[in-house]
Amino acid sequence: MSASQSYMLRGQLNRLEVVTTVTLSILSMASGVFTYLGVKELLNGSPSTVILGAIIYSAAVSVAIYAFWTYLMRVMPHVRRAGSRALLYLAMALGAAMIMAMSSWLNASALAGAAAREQHLANATEEYQQKFNAAHENAVASQSLLPDIQLAAQRFSALADEERRSGALTGTSGSGTVVQLLSQMSSQLTGLQGEIQASATAAKQLFDEGGQRLAAMRQLVSASGPIEERANAYAEEAVQLSGLITDLQQTSVAPAVKRAAEDLGRGFIAPVADGSDANLQDRQTQVVTRVEAAVKAQSQALASAADEILARPAVEPLRFTPLSAPEAVIRYAGDFLPSWAGAISIDLLPAVLIFILCIVQDVVRREEAEEGEIGEMSSAELLQALRIQRRLQDAQAVEVTTAAEPVVQVGDPHAKPYSPHVVR
Repeated sequence: MSASQSYMLRGQLNRLEVVTTVTLSILSMASGVFTYLGVKELLNGSPSTVILGAIIYSAAVSVAIYAFWTYLMRVMPHVRRAGSRALLYLAMALGAAMIMAMSSWLNASALAGAAAREQHLANATEEYQQKFNAAHENAVASQSLLPDIQLAAQRFSALADEERRSGALTGTSGSGTVVQLLSQMSSQLTGLQGEIQASATAAKQLFDEGGQRLAAMRQLVSASGPIEERANAYAEEAVQLSGLITDLQQTSVAPAVKRAAEDLGRGFIAPVADGSDANLQDRQTQVVTRVEAAVKAQSQALASAADEILARPAVEPLRFTPLSAPEAVIRYAGDFLPSWAGAISIDLLPAVLIFILCIVQDVVRREEAEEGEIGEMSSAELLQALRIQRRLQDAQAVEVTTAAEPVVQVGDPHAKPYSPHVVR
């Protein structure tokens, strides 16, 4: 690089000062505007108080950003010592961290706050869907016991009919002790069957209503309009759905099935045989014993099945927690990386300009060397240097004249004068 090229670089840097100042001003103003939009979401109070506080905070941020980067642009390119330059880099890193702490996350909130809140609502909807489905599964789990209960009730009823018509069990037809016992067991199981069916109807009604609530919540998430109004309406739907989840858990008849099954086995009381003769009474007793064994076996099977249903984890009602735009942007930062990158770039872009200035200044100083130093001398310094050079030349001329005078040898009158040769 020649001296003219280095001068050209210096001239370009001088011309870019206005551009640099305007750039810093625009970036600081943009950061202040987005900071204002973000900080409004955090402040509480009357509208005038919120607006005034947001304006003051955003103005302070704009001034701080402009002053910070201006200081570094004016000073850092001219610092040559490595230790001092390292300290300035440390100061720049500390200031950049402070700028991100007071401004960048609010800028990201202004850029992606509404989308982040919609993301929060969408995630909450999925959680409510899972909770609601789990509660419904627990509520209708007892329906799996219905076929076994129906078969047992039908079997006892059929045996009672056969005994009444033909005496299939005791050999004597008619409505005696065995018929009454079988009819009683069939009636108890039929009553339990009715409870399960009634709970299924209630669970279906709650499930349909919950589906409508979930559909309304999804519509609020994807609808257009101000996010604040949609979030408030969403919270109301979420409260209603939480109540439905609680109601669904209360419709489960698994505890009732277990109690009925245990009562069926423990509360069995064998009736007294009422046959007309001893032989018939003996047959009735044998049949009652077999019925008692069958009832206890059925009771154990129903109780075990009810225990499996009751062993399922209870569904805890979900509580919806609304988030402000800055909170949502921070929680779901991974989903909005482009917005975060833009928000941070607005605040830290001047750092790139500072690196460019430092590099160009180093190149100019290294290539300019002595020529750059001469080019920077003032007129007075140049005149003083010329005077010093003239004095040096006069002193050299005096020395040369003194050395050129003839040397005469003393004591020899015929000797010729000696003139030394002066080497110039």
